[in-house]
Amino acid sequence: MTVRTRLLVLLGAVGLLTAVAVGAVRHAADRGDRRDRTASGPPVTAGQVTLTAAGSTRAPMLVFRNMVWGPHRDELTSVPSADPDGPRTASTVHCLRFYAAVGTGICLQAVHAAVSDTFAAVILDAGLREQRRYFLDGIPTRARVSPSGHLVAWTVFVSGDSYGVGQFSTRTSILDTRTWTLQRTLEDYQVVKDGHAYRNADVNFWGVTFADDDHFYATLATGGSTYLVRGDVAARTLTTVRENVECPSLAPDGTRLAFKKRVPGLPADAPWRLYVLDLSTMGETPLAENRSVDDQAVWLDDETLTYALPGDFGSDMWTVAANGGGNPRRLLTAAMAPSVVNGVDGSSRHN
Repeated sequence: MTVRTRLLVLLGAVGLLTAVAVGAVRHAADRGDRRDRTASGPPVTAGQVTLTAAGSTRAPMLVFRNMVWGPHRDELTSVPSADPDGPRTASTVHCLRFYAAVGTGICLQAVHAAVSDTFAAVILDAGLREQRRYFLDGIPTRARVSPSGHLVAWTVFVSGDSYGVGQFSTRTSILDTRTWTLQRTLEDYQVVKDGHAYRNADVNFWGVTFADDDHFYATLATGGSTYLVRGDVAARTLTTVRENVECPSLAPDGTRLAFKKRVPGLPADAPWRLYVLDLSTMGETPLAENRSVDDQAVWLDDETLTYALPGDFGSDMWTVAANGGGNPRRLLTAAMAPSVVNGVDGSSRHN
């Protein structure tokens, strides 16, 4: 495999790496300047943000990384799902990537230091209190929690792998919050490709989405191609399902996967379109979003997806119908990495 081919496979990863690095690895002076800038956009005030409901009448909430310039930038912030343009309540917890389900949150954050920043995966309880912290070997990019809240996954970008000097690779980890058992890399799993055991030094994994506490989907990159793989946590296997699938996201009903797909003929720096895959028929439906989406979409409900696109504050969240109809619309200005907290137990079905 040529250097050029490998670079094309990881082009989107490198682009996202650059965006995250610019926002996360900052000098102290830059952080001070940004805090002093006049905030604009939706109003944001400090308050209590939780991943569980406060009472039986609590409406569903969106919890996400706030991107509005000002003292609450990068903090986990909540707003009622029914009023996404309304005033925001910000916590004091800063995250670059975030996800939550059933009162368990995963916060991938920068750890600021005088010389340079490092990064950590922080497990949060329903009150956003830190339960465990794991230092990371690279820059955060993806995070997910299983529907039960028991399993947590994250992906980081790393460099220095032997198969490509100057290229970026990924490391994806899975943590069981019941025992705090950490599987540090999916590269320890056995890959079954086209019905046969497969090994290659260039394998990379990212974009985990959980079906339950023992099964998940993810992206595999190897040999110049990307694949949807189905993972088995207990058996520690990854089996290829379909080619040209990146950043899958399982629907709440478990029957469909949203994903981004490279479409031939599009610009090299904007190659992706959103699709939904029916897992029973393996039929694909292109969605009505015609812009290139470099994100792992989130299901707001069984029929609607949300995803990040560049905006004036760095990132806005948009929505589109999962059946291929309708038109995209903006959901949240100056926001990224959302989760939907539902019902009286704070559960979220979205993966």
